Amino acid sequence: MSVQTVLLDFSLDAARVADESGQKAVFEQLVTVLKEYLPNLILAAEISIDGGSVKILTAKKGVTASIRLFDRGLVTVNIEYYKEDNEDPLINFKSAKELESQLKKHVTVLKSQALPPLKRCLFNRYLPSSDERLLEYDIDAVLFDEQSPFQRVCIVHSKTLGNMLVLDDLQNISEADFVYTETLMQRGKESYEDKEIVILGGGDGALLYELLKEKPRYVWMLEIDELVIKACNKHLSSICGDVLERRQGPNYEIIVEDCMLTVKKFIKENKKVDYIFGDLTDIPISDTPCGELWEFMINILNSAFKILKPTGKFMTHGNGATSADSLEMYEQVLMKMKPSVTFSKTKAFVPSFYEEWIFYQIGFNQADDQ
Repeated sequence: MSVQTVLLDFSLDAARVADESGQKAVFEQLVTVLKEYLPNLILAAEISIDGGSVKILTAKKGVTASIRLFDRGLVTVNIEYYKEDNEDPLINFKSAKELESQLKKHVTVLKSQALPPLKRCLFNRYLPSSDERLLEYDIDAVLFDEQSPFQRVCIVHSKTLGNMLVLDDLQNISEADFVYTETLMQRGKESYEDKEIVILGGGDGALLYELLKEKPRYVWMLEIDELVIKACNKHLSSICGDVLERRQGPNYEIIVEDCMLTVKKFIKENKKVDYIFGDLTDIPISDTPCGELWEFMINILNSAFKILKPTGKFMTHGNGATSADSLEMYEQVLMKMKPSVTFSKTKAFVPSFYEEWIFYQIGFNQADDQ
């Protein structure tokens, strides 16, 4: 079930809607066409506002339509109705385009646009890109949806991506995102054999599962949210195998707690590891590198390098390639770190993100030791 929202936008000669009488004439032309698509359409309310007017109409089966007339020559038409899953849509994209064509013919507009109906429901088909563009997913089922003490944990099914983990309405990983894990770990470029590794986060288990194929000496995965592990173990076994089920093996263990507790324990013990993976939050999108998320990220970086061997590396994901300002701020943070570090970055198109993502490989500046 969902609420379907059909959006149509028009521009016309501003002189035609410059006053109340002109707006009324255009409105009547619009209604004449709309009645062919919306039975029993009647005017419920009209409001004169600064810069134009708004007309609210109702139709059969609880359909509502709002027409906004701007005195600068813009007109928007928003149609909303409720649809059960087994019902045919009242207006689909094809009929929306037909409606647009009829309105263009009868109202004589300059430009027009009809969008595919927005399907608004309690599970989100629309998720944002890193630079806040709205992406529509072909989600046809919700497999898991629970609130943990930390976040809302969802597993949804996409026709093209398979099962996908969504945390607090942000896409995290899907069954189609093998490239994400391979790029994060730089498979083929880094050697993990006989290495000690810490994963900060990584609750979906995909990174741990792939790292274990590289025959490491030992891997600690530090995940705070038991519910993420539970959901991914059940619904994302194609990318995590049985590592989340077993929780511990001869060369790995999953510790369910705040990752900083184990990191602080390692610092106290003067424990050093070869690789640390930051598989936590993305680089924040903000105007300045400050605030709670930036403080958390900087604290993670500083603490991680205290348990990293001099030749070790910190591997992490950044954000979308289009979020250039935030990526640059992150790199400025790296350049100010003490002791100093060097970094390289890799770009990969991640299917469930529908965009290119930046990954960082960070190590101590070896020039400082010379």
